[in-house]
Amino acid sequence: MPRSSSVDLLTAQPDEVAPEGPKPLWAPAFPFTVTTRVSVWVGVVVVAGLFGWGAWQRRWIADDGLIVLRTVRNLLAGNGPVFNAGERVESNTSTLWTYLNYLGAVIGGPVRLEYVTLTLALTLSVAGVVLVMLGTARLYAPRLQGRRALLVPAGALVYIAIPPARDFATSGLENGLVLAWIGLLWWMLVCWSQQQRDRAWFTAALAVVAGLSVLVRPELALIGGVALVMMLVAARGWRTRLLIVVTGGLLPVAYQIFRMGYYALLVPQTALAKDATGDKWGQGLIYLANFNKPYALWIPALLLIALGAVLVLTRSAPWWITPADAPGGGYRRWARLVQSPAAVVIFMVVSGLLQGLYWIRQGGDFMHGRVLLTPVFCLLAPVAVIPLTMPERTRFARDKAALLAGGAAVLWLAVAGWSLWAANSPGLGSDATRVTYSGIVDERRFYSQATGHAHPLTAADYLDYPRMRAVVVAINNTPDGALLLPSGNYDVWDVVPAFPPPPPPPGVPMDTWRREIAPHTVFFTNLGMVGMNVGLNTRVIDQIGLANPLAAHTARLEDGRIGHDKNLFPDWAVAEGPWLKKHPYVPPYLDEGWIKEAGVALQCPETARKLESIRAPLGIRRFLSNVLHSLDYTSYRINRVPQYELLRCGLDEPELDGTPYTGLPATGP
Repeated sequence: MPRSSSVDLLTAQPDEVAPEGPKPLWAPAFPFTVTTRVSVWVGVVVVAGLFGWGAWQRRWIADDGLIVLRTVRNLLAGNGPVFNAGERVESNTSTLWTYLNYLGAVIGGPVRLEYVTLTLALTLSVAGVVLVMLGTARLYAPRLQGRRALLVPAGALVYIAIPPARDFATSGLENGLVLAWIGLLWWMLVCWSQQQRDRAWFTAALAVVAGLSVLVRPELALIGGVALVMMLVAARGWRTRLLIVVTGGLLPVAYQIFRMGYYALLVPQTALAKDATGDKWGQGLIYLANFNKPYALWIPALLLIALGAVLVLTRSAPWWITPADAPGGGYRRWARLVQSPAAVVIFMVVSGLLQGLYWIRQGGDFMHGRVLLTPVFCLLAPVAVIPLTMPERTRFARDKAALLAGGAAVLWLAVAGWSLWAANSPGLGSDATRVTYSGIVDERRFYSQATGHAHPLTAADYLDYPRMRAVVVAINNTPDGALLLPSGNYDVWDVVPAFPPPPPPPGVPMDTWRREIAPHTVFFTNLGMVGMNVGLNTRVIDQIGLANPLAAHTARLEDGRIGHDKNLFPDWAVAEGPWLKKHPYVPPYLDEGWIKEAGVALQCPETARKLESIRAPLGIRRFLSNVLHSLDYTSYRINRVPQYELLRCGLDEPELDGTPYTGLPATGP
């Protein structure tokens, strides 16, 4: 009988002879027995339902999720993909997530942006889990041909049981998009590994999905890039390789050119602000321990490794060889080994390990568990579902076969038991909402407690966060414009008034004129809740550099809180804007000398050129200039201490009240 392709094996019914030629990829992947087929879909429905229900019970939108929506508001208003109008800054890490929310807002029309992002996040999160289960079920399909077996959820149960997985399924961040992308890539790679011959349309589609990695999140290029390399190695002929290069690279390369010309950077400003190339191994290990301890994640890790060992022991054939591997040798054989189920499994496991190492090196995050969810999801993908079946008696004696089958069932029950326990875990307990030495908190619980809302979803809910109502009051009370700085009193903002406005043209009411020419600036860490509760004519900047181009180009503080380890002094904000710069108009904790020094430091030629690259009108010449200088702009750093910045730039210190500045307070001895 002629050799059948792996797709034939997936689509043939028991006791039937597989027809010649490969079946379409969309043909049923699990038509072996009714029991197996039903078990797959029951598992998918149950896990998807539990995950969706669990995520809905913990629904919320994070402050960082609101940052994305501020950019969407500017897109809808015609200001471009920026956080503040007139300043080309990319304050969102995930490009694709930003534009998905924009598309959702356009389609949704009058629906609140918060509800658009909530719907997208939850839908994509559940879709990611479903896709990874279907991909793994298809992975095991050939070995279960004609055999009675149950395909039951294992790794998928572990993932949805981890409380942070349900927290960040609706956070307004890109976690759901990441899950959906990994799930889709996994399913497509499994299908690709089971192909006998190239299909141009499927190859192109897989290359597009792999290429989107860097637009989902920059560090996912470690996954998508390797997937493209695997495809190039396995490709047959230069035309297929050219197709992979073009379709896989078109979107990311085009956007990278746009980023360099529009934002004058090689990376999103968030990566610059958090110094994504730096390392904090010690903090990363603390973050890993913080994630593991409440849920004893080492337990399911050991159980799933044991289950994987049983699956390997009971395989019916060398699973690293596909049916089309026999002919040919040399490079072609190596190419077929790359395009095999075993290679895809190894790829996903190694990808998970690399992602985990990257984040541990980076120092993790200040949000409990968030950035380690992606590595965990990758590691769990090959065992998202597992087959429970009796090993073939041709390979094992009856007693050994029963022992292996019983052992697998016991291990799976242990995984299910752990999942039930972990799903009801109290998590970080009393430390969940306290910023301790580690700097890590349970963000959902923190904001629920701080706002008084069990499910803070909208920007209006965040008005009950300390300082938020006060900032709206302060803006309304300063019609001439002002710089607002956070005060020690949560109900008050320190106000630095704007220069008095010129008189209005004849016939124009004073109040209207003042509001048009004297915008406000708010200097605060929580960009999302502020940015969504004030108008787009109010500039919102932070000291850590997510939206502030000056802060982003300062050096990372070694002892700073992870994710917040840049801290620009507010003196720079006073010096930069049209604000009065002397006491008593500036708060007493600011020094007039520092403000003057910062004002002179802003005249540093390199700094002025960097700011001009994102503030000057954008034409073709400016765009091309930004592209050419984007590497220099990305690596450029300033000193956050104004006096040291003057020394770096070789600028003279300014005079204070006609006398040289000595560094002492103006009112000091």
